[in-house]
Amino acid sequence: MNRRVLLVTHTGRPEALAAASEISEALMGAGIEVAVLPQEADELHELLGPHGLQRHLGDVEIADPEHLAEGCELVIVLGGDGTILRGAEIVRGTSVPLLGVNLGHVGFLAEIEREDIRETVHRVVSRDYTVEERLTLDVTVRCGGEVIHRCWALNEATVEKAARERMLEVVIEVDGRPLSTIGCDGVVMATPTGSTAYSFSAGGPVVWPQVEALLLVPISAHALFARPLVVGPQSQLAVEVLGDTEGSGVLWCDGRRRYELGPGSRIEAVRSELPVRLARLAPGPFTDRLVAKFRLPVHGWRGQRRPAS
Repeated sequence: MNRRVLLVTHTGRPEALAAASEISEALMGAGIEVAVLPQEADELHELLGPHGLQRHLGDVEIADPEHLAEGCELVIVLGGDGTILRGAEIVRGTSVPLLGVNLGHVGFLAEIEREDIRETVHRVVSRDYTVEERLTLDVTVRCGGEVIHRCWALNEATVEKAARERMLEVVIEVDGRPLSTIGCDGVVMATPTGSTAYSFSAGGPVVWPQVEALLLVPISAHALFARPLVVGPQSQLAVEVLGDTEGSGVLWCDGRRRYELGPGSRIEAVRSELPVRLARLAPGPFTDRLVAKFRLPVHGWRGQRRPAS
């Protein structure tokens, strides 16, 4: 059976195109088929002319629009966290793992950096990587008891005010019981993976990926009790937009999928049965990743050094 890899590329970044060219050439040289997204193929045709795709990526295939990851053993994403979240949309609900190459800034979802591409290709060809599952959220929006939206998130689902000059009045709920009514700019409901994203910026805790938990973090809240919450993986989080709230709110899932919220909307988040699978090349301590990504100062540390791998 032929081996096949799907490349997801930020076509607006020249460095992403260069990396995609390097990876596709090396993989095809090792006898592995390489496919690209139809939209990205069209974008390259517009940017580079009718032969631009072949000039940059060689004799790649165009993925089936209805089954983008079908037949693939891996999806390799080249870009920042936004591009990797786009890749997560493709692999969710399949058994195909996602491997992110960071071409952005922090790139917390990425496994490797640009300078490690050659070694990465070698590891992919050798199938020398592990796979870990990351918890995701199922999100349901109700209004008047009727379901009006269903969505999901790998990082977070965020309820935000739609108008800058107005505050959002909400009731936050855990496991079917009301906890507090607050005025705020919004509320983040996050996974451990998302604890280093918007939740972190809003003052939430960093949660190690292997911890199964859900987070609720109010944004700029005016209330006596508005602390970040960490609850069990089987808990249900809910945010109700009060019926007398002027204006409306907005729900964002992973900052990519947007849904309008009217007064009286109820947003529920629970652990999904469909995780996202991430490929890992160097499954070292999450602490080291945290230090590296945030460039945390650790000078003066006198603990035990890890042996060189």
